[in-house]
Amino acid sequence: MLRAVLFDVDFTLARPGPELGPEGYVRAGERHGLRLEAARYEEARDAALVDLRRHPELEHDDEIWFRFTERIVRGMGGDADPAYECAVEITRGWERHENFELYDDVAGALASLRASGLRIGLVSNSARDVREFARHHGLDVDVGISSFHHGRTKPHASIFRAVLELLEVGPAEAAMVGDTIADDIEGAQALGMLAILVDRDRLHPDFAPRIGSLTELPALLGS
Repeated sequence: MLRAVLFDVDFTLARPGPELGPEGYVRAGERHGLRLEAARYEEARDAALVDLRRHPELEHDDEIWFRFTERIVRGMGGDADPAYECAVEITRGWERHENFELYDDVAGALASLRASGLRIGLVSNSARDVREFARHHGLDVDVGISSFHHGRTKPHASIFRAVLELLEVGPAEAAMVGDTIADDIEGAQALGMLAILVDRDRLHPDFAPRIGSLTELPALLGS
């Protein structure tokens, strides 16, 4: 019997706001004497993703994200010495709770799960304190762990186990809900959890189980 649901945070419950998007990059660039072009953001980010490599031992490593963001800054026209310092500032912006906006379907879905007696946990590959993040955004959750505080990133089994232990449930009693197949879905499945893909942009039509919105989640879980 299902007793708990774990949620990824970024792009599952919340999306980055303007300060973490193209115009935010432009403003950060100005503070570092760089002239960045917002129109080049998507192409620069896609190019940076090609070279993005996770830590070989799945350890949380801020430097990976500093260098990733630096490649975006340079790809937007900031190919100069201050690019790294600009990238660090932008990356640190991902630690600020106010730089994120909850999706409209979050509050109702969590309320339905809570009304069914399910416990709720957060597990995030980020440097944010996700418990403080939940309080900031008024999310009714029981526990939360980020890779920064845990030391390992998803899909490492230990970060999922850590949340399950705090919830006092076993893998077979919990579901994982997230937007990333490799990190959220395959990581949870490897531990024996039910894993549900949130596919808001309809990029994986053949994947199952899959939902396009969190409004579909309570019915899928029978809650």
